[in-house]
Amino acid sequence: MAESGASLLTSARADAVVYGQRLLANPDLQERFRRGAALNEPDDSTIYTPEPYGYIDYPALDGIQA
Repeated sequence: MAESGASLLTSARADAVVYGQRLLANPDLQERFRRGAALNEPDDSTIYTPEPYGYIDYPALDGIQA
């Protein structure tokens, strides 16, 4: 995912890349991309709900403050 986004930007086929749900599920997405770490999967059942679940409860990488 990080590679395809970077490829779009460097080849000038896109001006921006948006990760949407992946960013919600991975508050430390930039660090995960940098490390090549696995991504959390978004939980579709918690998206667009009035509760904080699905927005602030995804686990971060060890030692990373998200």
